Amino acid sequence: MNLEWRQITLPEFEVPQDIPEIPKEVYEERCKKLYKEAESKWVIVYGDREHFANLHYLTAFDPRFEEAILVLGPNNKKHLIVGNEGLMYVSVAKPSLEVILYQSFSLMGQDRSEAPRLDAILRNIGISKGDDLGVCGWKYLEEEERSNYFGMYVPSVLVDVLSKVVGGREGLKDVTHILMDPVKGLRANNEVEQIAALEWGAARASAAIRNIVHGTKPGISELEAVSHMGYAGEPLSAHVMYASGNRDIVALRSPSGKTIQHGEGIFTAVGYWGGLCCRAGLVEEHNEEFIKKWAIPYYRGIAAWYEAVSAGSIGGEVYEKISNKLEIGGLRPLLNPGHLSSTDEWVHTMFQPNSKEKVASGMAIQCDIIPTPMDDGIVLNCEDTVVIADQDLRNQLAGKYPDLWKRIQNRRNFMREELGLTINEDLLPLSTIPGYYTPLFLSSDYALAVK
Repeated sequence: MNLEWRQITLPEFEVPQDIPEIPKEVYEERCKKLYKEAESKWVIVYGDREHFANLHYLTAFDPRFEEAILVLGPNNKKHLIVGNEGLMYVSVAKPSLEVILYQSFSLMGQDRSEAPRLDAILRNIGISKGDDLGVCGWKYLEEEERSNYFGMYVPSVLVDVLSKVVGGREGLKDVTHILMDPVKGLRANNEVEQIAALEWGAARASAAIRNIVHGTKPGISELEAVSHMGYAGEPLSAHVMYASGNRDIVALRSPSGKTIQHGEGIFTAVGYWGGLCCRAGLVEEHNEEFIKKWAIPYYRGIAAWYEAVSAGSIGGEVYEKISNKLEIGGLRPLLNPGHLSSTDEWVHTMFQPNSKEKVASGMAIQCDIIPTPMDDGIVLNCEDTVVIADQDLRNQLAGKYPDLWKRIQNRRNFMREELGLTINEDLLPLSTIPGYYTPLFLSSDYALAVK
């Protein structure tokens, strides 16, 4: 694969304005599916400010300051238990459910005199001794991680209360995998309405990154560079990241008042509900050695990823292909070369060594290849979000969201015709800078492409 760094004009891809609505019926169906697959009398779904995505997927409600739990039970019972401030916000919830106040979910010092006992609330709902509970946390232990201890990724106080109500921990089982398994998980298979909502966030996050790259200049502060992003209040899936330096670059940190210097390494990432976008390189106009030694060997892996990922691709084989391409330049993936994405930045991934799990239609996937090892002051990154869609799902998208479909077609044509990337018909780019990697930020109209 021959690559070159050349001037490529990035079209002004349309950025969606209106947030697509996901109908109430979709949330109702999701709750029913989870309850059925859990095979428990009751299902408890935990959420908090950081770990909101599973609860949000089922209810459209995300805790803004506090914890919350959703209780699913017999006869389509749905109870959303929230704190004081959650009670103010709960009108955003979509499915039909009963809202119950539990004030210990509230922040410290707030009133707890009205509803201080979770065990009493759960008993009033109908949970009793001897019932079996399926518990959904924010992640789960894989088989090889489990030993002789009891582990769920929810607060221990919640486990204690649930155990007390049903008469012991043996009545509890972890059902988080039903939502988050990388292939079988409900959240791995996005409905057409969910895809439209994800595209809104992914497109806007990538537009923000384009603005940050264009706004990066020597002599200004990191904060000033990031101020160009055009933030309009979109819900974030991660902190905005920006870091510059000529030694170790802490890529996950937030921007500071540090002055950007010519020749430094640079990293930036923005994640909204729907997708995270990232770019990294150097604060330079021209550096032939960097392009040949670092950028081209890295982008060889990016180009291979777009060629390899489609419906039916096997996760372990994709991992091996990307690793082999990077190895030509002395690099390897630091983590996984891609993962499922959603309203949270990382759901799960099938891109693991020796994985037999397959990519499937309906998946939202982030191309996320972090290379290692890196010399001091060198950082490389080109992350964008795609959706995999078979012919039926593509027809649904084109019929229900014609403007979205036009945006996808335009992005895909650019990737093929201008960047020379080989992508399957079922790979739908959601980014407004799809595969467009300009590793020298001061030459932001010069990108890497296949010859």
